[in-house]
Amino acid sequence: MTTHVKWAATRLAALAVLLSIASVAYAQGTGTVRKLVLKSAVLGEERTVLIRTPVGYETNKVRYPVLYMTDGDAHIDHTSSTIDFLMRNGRVSDLIVVGVTNTDRTRDLTPAKSSAKNAAGELQFPTSGGSDNFLKFFETELIPQIEEQYRTQPYRILAGHSLGGLFAIHAMITKTALFNSYIAVSPSLQWENGEAEKRAEDFLKSKKELKVTLFASIGNETGPISENFDKFKAALSKTNIKDFEWQAERMADEDHGSVVLRSHYFGLRKIFDGWQAPRDPQTGAISGGLSGADAHYKKLSEKFGYSIPTPENIVNQIGYQLLNQNKPEEAIAAFKTNVERYPASANVYDSLAEAYERGGQIDLAEPLYDKARTLGQKNNDPNAATFTANYERAHAKLKETTKKQ
Repeated sequence: MTTHVKWAATRLAALAVLLSIASVAYAQGTGTVRKLVLKSAVLGEERTVLIRTPVGYETNKVRYPVLYMTDGDAHIDHTSSTIDFLMRNGRVSDLIVVGVTNTDRTRDLTPAKSSAKNAAGELQFPTSGGSDNFLKFFETELIPQIEEQYRTQPYRILAGHSLGGLFAIHAMITKTALFNSYIAVSPSLQWENGEAEKRAEDFLKSKKELKVTLFASIGNETGPISENFDKFKAALSKTNIKDFEWQAERMADEDHGSVVLRSHYFGLRKIFDGWQAPRDPQTGAISGGLSGADAHYKKLSEKFGYSIPTPENIVNQIGYQLLNQNKPEEAIAAFKTNVERYPASANVYDSLAEAYERGGQIDLAEPLYDKARTLGQKNNDPNAATFTANYERAHAKLKETTKKQ
């Protein structure tokens, strides 16, 4: 399934979009968030977008999948923390997060004009029904601008809550290829007498193949929103669509507001199901060593549609597994592989140096510790002090060894 926006469209869209920094970026433990303003020709207004880049983005050359969210100001902080937690536990890829803030929320997130009227007989939601135009904003302005300005992978996720959940499902059934995965939290499928839910059912019935992952959820909610969610889940249960992965959960101990945090956690777990490298259940060691890890990430690359290298920390763990199994030559080979694959990382040199030092080859270890120290200082690595201490110890040890010879 093609997910790239064509280059020509990107360039044309760039002419219609003026991107400017609206405030100084602020750093947090889960990355850096920048506030940007887009002057949208499609929407005829300025839109504020929050963009979170992962820790290390400014110093590395890594490309990342992107999570786009509605109600961005409400959800970017807790979602970024969830991503960081899952990423550190090897459960998901790190992500760039793009949170779109609201101007006319009801207009943008509803696919059909509402016929509901107030007590005075006037339309209750007079501006509703603008989802298709909002999707056009994503497709022709926002996504091309993000992919031009940031290092992205061709994998996009859309997440929305309530009317945003309705928008996510509408996007899935009308612009399926625009995103690879969807998280729809408490989707307002009851909108306009359940018209949205009926259209979703018809869509599912018409599909024989759909390379998409969907996670839908709802809290302890009653009335039409709950009834239409149950109808949608029943329709999902009847599907036998090739490559379509889905999960629909009712979280009975959450309400309409609190359900978002847990839903983003479980939604990301569903999207990145199988991401974690397989381990021996008895020892916790990575199964199959380096060749096994490489095979695992090759399969993930095929699933997600872009190259996913075996992460540095996984190769590093394999090296130490071998070192602790008294296989120093194999360990050194693994650490050398990490140096070849991640030459800009300080830690890969420090680990290779430790392997040489443990084997009594301080003359080979000392220059590698020096390299780790230099890179650690250059990159403001949080372990820079440790790398320096290791170098100073090895340097003194080498001097002492040389004197005795």
